[in-house]
Amino acid sequence: MAEHPTGIPIQLEPLVVRVLAPNPSPYTYTGTQTHIVGTADLAVIDPGPDDPAHIAALIRAIDGRPVTAIVVTHHHRDHSPATRPLQAITGAPIVGAAPFDIEYSSARGDASFDAAYAPDRVMAEGDTIAGEGWMLEAIATPGHTSNHLAFALPETNALFSGDHVMGWSTTIVSPPDGDMAAYMTSLEKLMRRDDRVYYPGHGEAVEKPQRLVRGMLGHRKQREGQILRLLRSEPQPIGRMVAQMYVGLDARLTPAAERSVLAHLYDLQNRGLVIEEGETWQIKI
Repeated sequence: MAEHPTGIPIQLEPLVVRVLAPNPSPYTYTGTQTHIVGTADLAVIDPGPDDPAHIAALIRAIDGRPVTAIVVTHHHRDHSPATRPLQAITGAPIVGAAPFDIEYSSARGDASFDAAYAPDRVMAEGDTIAGEGWMLEAIATPGHTSNHLAFALPETNALFSGDHVMGWSTTIVSPPDGDMAAYMTSLEKLMRRDDRVYYPGHGEAVEKPQRLVRGMLGHRKQREGQILRLLRSEPQPIGRMVAQMYVGLDARLTPAAERSVLAHLYDLQNRGLVIEEGETWQIKI
């Protein structure tokens, strides 16, 4: 934390400044990282939680310059709530990920979503926003959430990867909004790109992104293999599988591990490899 103190702007490159929010947790690592792009006019990517100290830090980093857009990769509560106070102060439009689906919200049952998130413009694959000397291009990367976007900065061959690829851990894929097949497809999509560096929502900048993405794909395939081996031995509930697959896991992360295993199981079920019987899963005969 000494190298990246909360609320202090860190210049990552001439066009990019990072400000760390004071919301560390087992799920956010050291906290949510807001990135400010530009020099004369700015884009603020993932302004983070609605925390007065963090918003004050962002205003100091903006330093009176015009904000062209407040950009959101996805509407989890550690990424998008500060859009509202920041918009009230700067007048900038909120752009990026699609809004919360009210009709689907009860099915999600997920308190991590920011139900009040309301973008002025929803962006899709290939959509762009631009300022003086910079442009951001939306890259659709569903999986962690159904509406997740990454943003490419062509001027420096950088990618703001949100929570799709993080610098400290693999991301959580939690059904029904999280989808393992979509997550894997999005990772494969990034593998085909030649980005120089990723600036994630949590963790350090990723200097060799293709290597990391290749490792993440391998990790998920390994987890899938573990699940299939366990189910070939006998039908099992998710909790028993997690206990065998995640030995030594911080107990606070057990619910996240269970959701990721469920995401794998749904993917395997859709591929006709496993079936659900009550609270247990088994190989499809």
